[in-house]
Amino acid sequence: MESLLLIPICLFLGVVVARVATPPANMVPALNWWVIQIALPALVLDLIPRLSFSADLWFLAVSQWLVFIGAAVVLHSIGRVLGWSRARIGALILVCGLGNTSFVGYPMLEALRGREGLALGVVADQLGCFMMLSIGGVMVAVIYGGAATSPSAIAKKILLFPAFIALMIGMMVGQLGGWPASVDTILARLGATLTPLALFSVGLRLRLTLHAYQFAPVAIGLSWKLLMAPLLILSLGSLMAVSGLTLSISVLQAAMAPMISAAILAEQYDLEPDLANAVLGVGILLSLISVSVWNLALP
Repeated sequence: MESLLLIPICLFLGVVVARVATPPANMVPALNWWVIQIALPALVLDLIPRLSFSADLWFLAVSQWLVFIGAAVVLHSIGRVLGWSRARIGALILVCGLGNTSFVGYPMLEALRGREGLALGVVADQLGCFMMLSIGGVMVAVIYGGAATSPSAIAKKILLFPAFIALMIGMMVGQLGGWPASVDTILARLGATLTPLALFSVGLRLRLTLHAYQFAPVAIGLSWKLLMAPLLILSLGSLMAVSGLTLSISVLQAAMAPMISAAILAEQYDLEPDLANAVLGVGILLSLISVSVWNLALP
């Protein structure tokens, strides 16, 4: 439960520093660079080689891909109808299509479903959300952010994204038996910096009050992430005869708060970072309640 306390503490510290201190002007970009270029790849390199792959776990990963694809379809369609900018649509797809399935997800799953549930949650996180961040997330960022237009340029962005490179290396290392203990320790310590630094960075930009123009996108985005997405996964899993703890963990991970790294990616590609951070902050707080409610409704 200490991991859960770290989330509001780091957010709060960022909010306080932004208001009572004078942080360097380039602090947020510097923190975001570390998170995307160093901490996130280190975390992936640390966790991926530990996974045990088996065919019966496929739904855990696929369910998280479906949450992202569903967000892209639903939020793009709504955004076009409401006349939202491409930057706003892209920001919402990122933060409401990708869940915080590790830093919020891991401690919540362990508290709600024990170590067995946590083990399944790691599969959904690493092969589901982080894989989709490395491929689909980067694709959305470069398309909606206008950073690339041709398929080759988009593919280059994906292939050179640090977390994607780490994912490929991690899978190969896992097949070879994993890292030496000393390397594992270094990667774990580098990866451990992701949560506090990313949340502190978000807190630096977080506003405790929403602007009027942010109410609708925040409400629509979080309605998808916290309500519609887990309901979709529960329905599809039931139709496909997925049951027991596998179904429960898939639904709970689908219901988790928006992903921190997705908000950082939105910031890097200038996809309405204020909105992305607002969705992240509100989503984390609401998900602590909504995930607990979903857990009561699941077997």
